[in-house]
Amino acid sequence: MNLVIRNARIVDPASMTDQSGSVLVEGGRIADLDFADAPGIPGGAEVIDAKGLVLAPGLIDMRVFVGEPGKEYRETLASAGEAAAAGGVTSFVMMPDTTPVVDDGALVDFLIRRAEATAKVHILPAAAITKGVGGAEITEFGLLKEAGAVCFTDGKQSIQSNALIRAAFTYAANFDMPVVHHLSDRELTGDGVMNEGLFATVLGLRGIPVEAETIPLARDLQLALLTGVRYHAAQISAGNSISLVREAKRRSERISAGVSINNLTLNENDVGRYRTYFKLAPPLRSEDDRLAIIEGLRSGVIDTIHSDHDPQDTEVKRQPFAEASGGAIGLETLLAAALRLVHSGEVDLMTVLRAMTIRPAQILSLETGRIARGAPADLVLVDLDYPWQVKETELRSRSRNTAFEGARLAGKAIRTIVGGRTVFEMSEEALA
Repeated sequence: MNLVIRNARIVDPASMTDQSGSVLVEGGRIADLDFADAPGIPGGAEVIDAKGLVLAPGLIDMRVFVGEPGKEYRETLASAGEAAAAGGVTSFVMMPDTTPVVDDGALVDFLIRRAEATAKVHILPAAAITKGVGGAEITEFGLLKEAGAVCFTDGKQSIQSNALIRAAFTYAANFDMPVVHHLSDRELTGDGVMNEGLFATVLGLRGIPVEAETIPLARDLQLALLTGVRYHAAQISAGNSISLVREAKRRSERISAGVSINNLTLNENDVGRYRTYFKLAPPLRSEDDRLAIIEGLRSGVIDTIHSDHDPQDTEVKRQPFAEASGGAIGLETLLAAALRLVHSGEVDLMTVLRAMTIRPAQILSLETGRIARGAPADLVLVDLDYPWQVKETELRSRSRNTAFEGARLAGKAIRTIVGGRTVFEMSEEALA
């Protein structure tokens, strides 16, 4: 069915557009834009009156963990798709930390077909850098790319061997594929469970120093410059990391960096009295680090914002803090949490949306992430001021480990469109 979205505030970071207009969708793609808001309406087309709400490209989340295959009780491709659609996310990169690990082309192909059959949004499989994400033997990059993997990553695991990561960068550069690497020096991280500092000492918890991130980051950046690989630092959490990335980006346009919405909007004080839903990797850092990350986003050092959606069941989260599993879900709260920065005046709307639309698309070589003639009609209609409270019982994910439980947020996806088809729409009762 053809679709016309009228009376919308079109915000497209790819073209730096922010003005009223209409969008015509035909055959799942954007056929026309009309900023006079008077397009011709094809016979039989569905007409949506946006009523002045923001129409943006659908969000692209570069870091999502899914239980399927192997741990479907935590999350399936279908349930993750439901959560993503409700959060305005039309595409997400699925990490390879599954059972079995996504280190074989046949499994990549299976996941693509499984997602197409069961999920409402685009699920883009990432392939493991090393077999079994064990950090010892490199996978078959060529076969994995051919099968449809969008990038190489070991997910939560950080490769410790300098020689192996250099070899991986070299092979990835040969295939012109991005490498997305989690940063954690194993020995410095040790059995730490939160940011190293006074607050950790007060709580009696072992800390993780900033150097556990900056040392492997400095190594990665030097090897990325040496090999010419398309390198993406998966998650930056510290102010010192911003300085390293800024300098490396002066020397190469093939280097980028991302930040979790958790590290962007929360800090170590949110751990409170051993609240395990705030046990994350990298850990929530100091407020000074958070402010430095925000400045990095404003200045363009930080390229992407992701949810780091990591579903964990109640049994492994409701444990003593040091023993609880890390991770929090975030697909449904990504957009609203990011809009906190807009409402506070810390970052403008265009910058926030750019980090969740066109920049991930550019890094992953996707044709989505923009509102332009011929582009896929992956869109989200957003009420920037819609007030709501996060309640875990209302979340669509199979797991409930949200770091924003009880948070009062402003801004929500009202309608999510994938390939010209509405996959999520808020009910009239909720909008009333």
